[in-house]
Amino acid sequence: MLWAGRMRLGTFGILLMLAHASSACEFGPFPYSITGIVCRMTKPAALLLNQETAQVIQAAFRNARFPNITGERSMRLLGKVAYGLTNIQVNDLSIEQSEVELKENDAIHIAIKNVTAFFKGTLTYGYAGAWFLQLFHSVDFEIESSIDLQINIKLMCQKDQVAADASDCYLTFHKLTLHLQGDKEPGWLKQLFTDFISFTLKLVLKGEVCNEINFLAQVLANFVHDLAANFVRDEDISVDISLASVPLIKANYLESHHKGLVLYKNYSDVFSDSVFSPSLLTESRMLYFWLSEHILNSLASAAFLDKRLALTIRGEKLQALFEVEDTEAQQKAVQTIFHGTSYNDSVAKVWSLAHPQISVQPEGTVVKSLVAVEVSIFPLGEEPLMVLYMEKEITVTIQAAYAEKKLILHPLDSRVEVKVFKCTADPSGNDPSIRNFLQKMISVVGIPEVISRIEPALTSLMNSKGLHLFEIRNPEIITRKGYVIVQLDFSFPNHLLLDFLEKRL
Repeated sequence: MLWAGRMRLGTFGILLMLAHASSACEFGPFPYSITGIVCRMTKPAALLLNQETAQVIQAAFRNARFPNITGERSMRLLGKVAYGLTNIQVNDLSIEQSEVELKENDAIHIAIKNVTAFFKGTLTYGYAGAWFLQLFHSVDFEIESSIDLQINIKLMCQKDQVAADASDCYLTFHKLTLHLQGDKEPGWLKQLFTDFISFTLKLVLKGEVCNEINFLAQVLANFVHDLAANFVRDEDISVDISLASVPLIKANYLESHHKGLVLYKNYSDVFSDSVFSPSLLTESRMLYFWLSEHILNSLASAAFLDKRLALTIRGEKLQALFEVEDTEAQQKAVQTIFHGTSYNDSVAKVWSLAHPQISVQPEGTVVKSLVAVEVSIFPLGEEPLMVLYMEKEITVTIQAAYAEKKLILHPLDSRVEVKVFKCTADPSGNDPSIRNFLQKMISVVGIPEVISRIEPALTSLMNSKGLHLFEIRNPEIITRKGYVIVQLDFSFPNHLLLDFLEKRL
């Protein structure tokens, strides 16, 4: 029986190593050159997440499938005594302390101390006496144990994503006591079977619990990957978060590097000129995200191809757009453009004519786009009439922030250059009052109006991915030449892990 148990555990280890070897990732000599996204989690964040370790360990104990334990032994006068422990399951579990340490270029070391676990099941035993007397009995049992766990989790690349290997797992038993039928007092039966089964029981518990911890570690790694992949996906637009290099474990942080290529139908994204360097990130905050401006450019291109960069404005919004200031000149220009038609019978359409160009600078994110504006009126009883058409190149610098679970975009230094101008009220285009009015309307109201529509749309998108569930503290969005850094502190939403574990079980 012991030999079979060792063979089974050994076979599992061999299969695990073969699986890792067969799915190992290959990276070029300069992996940072294809890095579009970097995630760095520092020691404080690891300590915070370690507080949730107890839930994972409890799930590992509860979900472990303990095999039946059988054996026999020759006893003087009694002949052969055979026993079997069946229906073994965890009855109660408590964890006193859990500690985490990052071992540079090695593993995440988790020390879990004073795990008190009670197992229950059925003990069946029988023996054949010297005079062919056979006796068989079944009694309920409870095993009281006190255990320390040492787990070393290695991070690796498997199928181009982060994988966790927790096979380096050790259980140390400080106490293993067998109680039969609730009797806490020692007796000959208890002493007999405790001597028989204690070593085998320790081996089985270690093997099954460590196997389940290793399995849950991989499942949790897949869960985090799927959560991240879903966060950067919306309908046909997604971001490839495949690894660009092997995950790093340093003394003060964990770091993973991802390709960050935008995927959209037949759109092909190529990136091999990243400016990322580990020195660009610090260790003072809990969580860091580094994003190349290439990702922002590619996302803007995909949004353009998906016809998302279009806006329709009607009614009160249209009125607020054109009534920049209450002056006689403004009123005259509006009446001339709209031919006296009510705003409720008018519509303005704004859309991008080409892929927006995005560059990231210290002062903010610079967006340059060729935009068309079309205003049409619907006079009562008449055919619709396009009264204004403009094509303009807009360059605007935007500063971004995140507060009260909302994305905030603040436009700065906007510049507008009109490329095409057609207006039925000014066919020659020589009326400076109309041109000046429209130029001011676009700069003062038009650009902020478009951005004010983008803010809630992006906030809603991020919240649909679960961002609002996290308690994010003091987030900062920092722009530098060619990249963006998002740094923050956070509190982990406990119910996310609980919900996941309940579904897993």
